[in-house]
Amino acid sequence: MAARVFLQPGRDRRIRDGHPWVFATEVDRVEGKFDPGDIVDVTNSRGRFLGRGYINPASQIIVRLLTRVDEAIDEGFFRRRVGEALNYRRRLFGDLPDVSQRAFRLVFAEADHLPALIVDYFGGYVVFQALSLGIDVRKELLLRLVREEGGTEFPVRGVYERDDVPVRELEGLSLVKGPFFGDVPPRVSIRENDLDLLVDVEKGQKTGYFLDQRENRVAIAPYVRGARVLDCFCYTGGFACAAARQGATEVLGVDASPEALALAGENAARNGLSDRARFTEENVFDFLRRADDEGLRWDTILLDPPAFAKNRAALPGALRGYKEINLRAMKLIPPGGFLITSSCSQHVSEELFREVVAAAAADTRRSVRVVEVRSQGRDHPFLPAAPETRYLKFFVLQLS
Repeated sequence: MAARVFLQPGRDRRIRDGHPWVFATEVDRVEGKFDPGDIVDVTNSRGRFLGRGYINPASQIIVRLLTRVDEAIDEGFFRRRVGEALNYRRRLFGDLPDVSQRAFRLVFAEADHLPALIVDYFGGYVVFQALSLGIDVRKELLLRLVREEGGTEFPVRGVYERDDVPVRELEGLSLVKGPFFGDVPPRVSIRENDLDLLVDVEKGQKTGYFLDQRENRVAIAPYVRGARVLDCFCYTGGFACAAARQGATEVLGVDASPEALALAGENAARNGLSDRARFTEENVFDFLRRADDEGLRWDTILLDPPAFAKNRAALPGALRGYKEINLRAMKLIPPGGFLITSSCSQHVSEELFREVVAAAAADTRRSVRVVEVRSQGRDHPFLPAAPETRYLKFFVLQLS
């Protein structure tokens, strides 16, 4: 019989409303024996069943729920979960004729009811992250099921592990990366929208590429066509190449990573865009200050920074950072131009981000209107009861 985790009186509302995390501070007691990573039942203070998930007493999130039904958590359960995730992506991407075009998030953790498991599919190769103990002890099983359930539509030629992210240390896990199954080249080729792109699965950020912005890279077309575009935090050139392909007269990408910029240049060249897309290495904060001092201007500026708030303690500093880059970008845009600004910090809500943008506009004495609000792509669904799963904020602003 599974151990039972009893919540404190009155601490079950969030779980009943659909949130998949149980925090250690909400637990009254645990009855029964278990090993870290085992499956346990979660109940309210009176013993009423609320759900079943895996436990890790070393983590602030002591239990991550896998189901709210009294059902066995076995290989058949995980096969169904993986199959459901793949079937949803088949609905989205199954009609793409070439496997190289099938680049998407295959499993999005809590939103696919497989908490802390990230699986990205890059044209026949899989890159994954097991971000909690309960998933880490089952990763062999889960990645085998991904290969088996992928079938002919999503064949898996190789799997690469990118468990080199600090969040694993909060779970008492070591940082590891490397080939997990088959042969995976350090860089793989994908086709996103109408661009051929290289993804650095070995050394790139996260799993190598930010698939969550794929639909947003299409949506920028009306705001970059015929425009001089500045792409800040350009990474490997996803937005810069998209802007150039969609009719920007010239694009300048800025990033502090020489490795990312080298790949951005390759991606521009692969698509015949080197005449319109160029890249420069510099700290974006420093670049924006210098550009203002020199009187430089762009019709459209893109801001897609890394997450400034890694945890709640970092939130005040993150908000200052977001305000500064938005403020400085606004100074460089003439009337009628556009600022396309993002935040991928889960601790920065859409309301907070909107307040930051409004404060930046007020300080620059610019009139700003929001013409579009977007989020992550459809392969990154979110849970309404878990706002952490809707982490990406994407605003299109017009300045006057």
